[in-house]
Amino acid sequence: MGRVDGKVALVTGGATGLGEADTRLLAKEGASVIITTRKKVEQGQAVVEEIRKAGGEATFLQLDVSKDDDWKRVMNEVVKKYGKLNIIVNNAGISVVKNVEETSLSDWNAVMDINSTGVFLGTKYGIETMKNSGEPCSIVNISSVEVHINEPDFFAYNAAKGAVRSITRTAAIHCCEAGYNIRVNAIYPGYIYTPMLDGEARDYGLTSEQYLAQLAEKYCPIGHVGEPIDIAYAVLYLASDESKFVTGADFIIDGGIAAK
Repeated sequence: MGRVDGKVALVTGGATGLGEADTRLLAKEGASVIITTRKKVEQGQAVVEEIRKAGGEATFLQLDVSKDDDWKRVMNEVVKKYGKLNIIVNNAGISVVKNVEETSLSDWNAVMDINSTGVFLGTKYGIETMKNSGEPCSIVNISSVEVHINEPDFFAYNAAKGAVRSITRTAAIHCCEAGYNIRVNAIYPGYIYTPMLDGEARDYGLTSEQYLAQLAEKYCPIGHVGEPIDIAYAVLYLASDESKFVTGADFIIDGGIAAK
């Protein structure tokens, strides 16, 4: 029996990287998954087809997580197709490699729109859609270990991911006090090999291999960077009823970085 059988799960930024690993694992464990992306439409549709060929249920919907009207449209489509929503993984994110002096207002707004406002809207409309379902529901927000180590070159990214921590905890307590059967938790990934790291490597003028080796040596006590599946298993736990007593919690999955 799958760990999320019968549940309906939406993953933002679900076509590549961490989001792709989340959607594939949730589908494998029995959930009907909705993959959303803003730009990577072909990749998202390809993942949907692969999940379906493997016997799972998946749908692709285009979504700009920073747009209120987009969220309303997507939630309506999900409920129309599946009748409910049990899980949201607010995963979509972007990174800008600049310190506080280098960060422009446009840089700041771009990162905040996706990494912070997107999580706010996903949490807000997730609660609105889930609260009367009568079933256990879960919102999983993806923050970052950067919240704990404050690397200067990721100024706007760190600030946005710090907001995710407050969004998560405050929404979790709100759901408890309102009597909703909705849990809200956050995951703090360390350095995970995804296309985002490839982009950061280019910003530093390094190959991906050079950048990964540098990260492993400088930051990771465990000796290597992580893989998307390392985060996906935590998402699966928090999405499932196995974590029914867990809300407002921080899950740091970073190979020991924050423990240093």
